[in-house]
Amino acid sequence: MNNAIQTISELICLASDKSLIKKATFSKPTDKSIVRAVATARLVKGEKVIQIETFTADNKAFHKNIPMSEARNELASTVECYMQINLITSVGECEYKVSKSGNSTVIGAQKLLTALSQSESSDTALMSNNKVKDRILKGDEPFLKLLGISDINGRIHDKKQSKFRQINRFLEHIRDVLKYLPEGDIRICDLCCGKSYLSFAVYHYFANVLGRNVSMTGADLKQDVVDYCSSVAIRLGFEGLEFICGDITLYESDVRPDLVISLHACDTATDIVLEKDSYCGAKVILSTPCCHHELNHKLSCPELEFIAKYSMLKQKLCDAATDAMRLALLEAKGYDTDALELIDPEDTPKNLMLRAIKKKHQEKSDVAMENYRAIRHFLMGE
Repeated sequence: MNNAIQTISELICLASDKSLIKKATFSKPTDKSIVRAVATARLVKGEKVIQIETFTADNKAFHKNIPMSEARNELASTVECYMQINLITSVGECEYKVSKSGNSTVIGAQKLLTALSQSESSDTALMSNNKVKDRILKGDEPFLKLLGISDINGRIHDKKQSKFRQINRFLEHIRDVLKYLPEGDIRICDLCCGKSYLSFAVYHYFANVLGRNVSMTGADLKQDVVDYCSSVAIRLGFEGLEFICGDITLYESDVRPDLVISLHACDTATDIVLEKDSYCGAKVILSTPCCHHELNHKLSCPELEFIAKYSMLKQKLCDAATDAMRLALLEAKGYDTDALELIDPEDTPKNLMLRAIKKKHQEKSDVAMENYRAIRHFLMGE
């Protein structure tokens, strides 16, 4: 057996046996039908195992549980199928790599081996890792079935697993801000709602899980999508949920919204949503941006040219700067703001959430608005 393969296999086994492994990510597979695999330590029927979850190119996932007594040999045969493995533990990390010439090595192996050997086992961490996740949605909710996220038995379709995790996590973010929202009737808007997975999930959470009286509007430009979502709402009996077709810049709500949400509104659509939200004086705004193109085209800042001359780095810079400007504008309009991770970046790189909570006793800030304008001038010369 190749020494590097043996080394990484033994390190994964040792970290798993001591319950110190966080995960081992297998990437760059030799089989093009496979995307990646992830190994973790689990307890299955009271037995400690290494669970390998393999993700395929056709959006399926397969699990294999390997007893610790068989793990070393089983892992070695799995390692041979990948060109890179990143092992992350609670006491350190290492990386297995295969070069273009076929030579393999494990970077950081000795340091991690020493750390693992000197560390005590952590069965508590393993048990915690194996608890069923306390998700707000279980999968058998009627709206999930009608929207094609789960089947008639409540099983989430393989291709919809990431979407299911995404909307669950969004609901968890809403749960975190409930203290800033009214306890009784609530008014909610989902601008640029698209297929409205999130609209239905949020309505269900407030109306059926929390027992609130909900008035909610989803708005989008596509008439066929709005017609479909409206028909689903009727079939579900979601009487407080309506969908309208039109330009969100022209949308006016008779009642000031308490909560405004948006999921992956494209490029400047996110800016329009945030402008509309803050203008309406919403108590809480939760927005997950999508693509960021405008600043990439308008960036005019000699001081940042050392980054901007590289197209990939320029895009990353513009992504971060765009969202930072959005938060700066919301601060100027009287909000406490934050940038949070919506979901694991392995599910989607569009995993940033912008959160804004209306301050109770502070109006719009002239100083903060000047700061926002200074940022725009620095980046775009405007």
